[in-house]
Amino acid sequence: MKPGRSFRFVVALALACAGLPARSWALDQPVRIGVLSDMSGPFSDQVGAGSVAAARLALEDFAKESGGLKVELLSADHQNKPDIGLGIARRWLDQENVSAIVDLPNSGVALSVANLLRERNRVALASSAMTSDLTGKFCAPTTVQWVSDTWAQGSATARALAERGAKQWYFLTVDYALGHALERDATRALVESGGRSSGGSRLPLGTGDFSSALLTAQSSGAQVLALANTGADMINAIKQAGEFGLTPKMKVAALFIQLSDTHSLGLATAQGLQLVSAFYWDRNDSTRAFGERFAALMNGRRPTEDHAGVYSATLAYLRAVRAADTVEGDRVVATMRKAPIEDSLFGTVTIRPDGRAVHDMYLYEVKTPSESKRPYDYYKHITTIAGDQAFRSMKDGECQLKDPRK
Repeated sequence: MKPGRSFRFVVALALACAGLPARSWALDQPVRIGVLSDMSGPFSDQVGAGSVAAARLALEDFAKESGGLKVELLSADHQNKPDIGLGIARRWLDQENVSAIVDLPNSGVALSVANLLRERNRVALASSAMTSDLTGKFCAPTTVQWVSDTWAQGSATARALAERGAKQWYFLTVDYALGHALERDATRALVESGGRSSGGSRLPLGTGDFSSALLTAQSSGAQVLALANTGADMINAIKQAGEFGLTPKMKVAALFIQLSDTHSLGLATAQGLQLVSAFYWDRNDSTRAFGERFAALMNGRRPTEDHAGVYSATLAYLRAVRAADTVEGDRVVATMRKAPIEDSLFGTVTIRPDGRAVHDMYLYEVKTPSESKRPYDYYKHITTIAGDQAFRSMKDGECQLKDPRK
């Protein structure tokens, strides 16, 4: 896909379809939402076309309650380059009157775009961005981080393994904002749990050959090979660790693995991995229903937690626009914060003043091939992590925004 190229999906949310009484809207043009994603790179299975499909489902569901508000959806590929992502976002704001941008995988892209949206008072729905800095030192009254973050992923995994005696870690870290934050947040939790880091290797995004780093990890004496990466990089690292014979000797901690990654690895390779996730399509009746709707659009694939986040964040945003009767970013996000959101996929969601969407998280273990009974039946539930324990507290972050309720 060429840089900056975008596609538009229009849903005219007509009164006749919604069956709702007429309302005089202050908004004199459609609300436009941009899905800014990785459509062709290492994260494209986690997000990409599936994120566009998830946003479409949100628009379709909002049509039933829109009250006449019209919505248009645009999408584009940022190619994991902050300058390209920023250029697309700026054009969407200047020429397309986009009022919110959702998805935003790649933490470097997300930080850049969220800052631009803060300046323009429009909303960043960073549903797939992982750096906890989005709700820390770079928090903004126009940013909502919906699904997870590096603190939740790194802290929960480090504590779970340290409790089992695996306290000496070696990190393989992707060398940009996501990897740096994952390593930082996991290391902090590891040290607090009585563990330590034996070092690490930082490698560029898109690394194909991990042999040198794996040999260094093997000689470090660490008990855990901690993968502070995701997507294709993480998949390659896990496969090569098995080929090098590391996995019988070292536990592999995948600090950010999603359903699409497990699918690519296959259960024979991924079995036994423990992971933290905010969403699993087979968790309850509501998540299964969404999974089936998503599969109908995506040739049988089931949604990742990022896809679920796009759906839920988009729907919550549109409901807040309808309630606030504006697309001014700070006012819309303030409306989203007013009361807990009862979400069909994530349960009860509370949005804090720093933009962190707080909800329960779940520790899963990847099933063995014999335990899996149907396609995408990959995870078994180990424990639930309550939202107030899953995420860093606002007081422990560096966000300078004040809680307006105090």
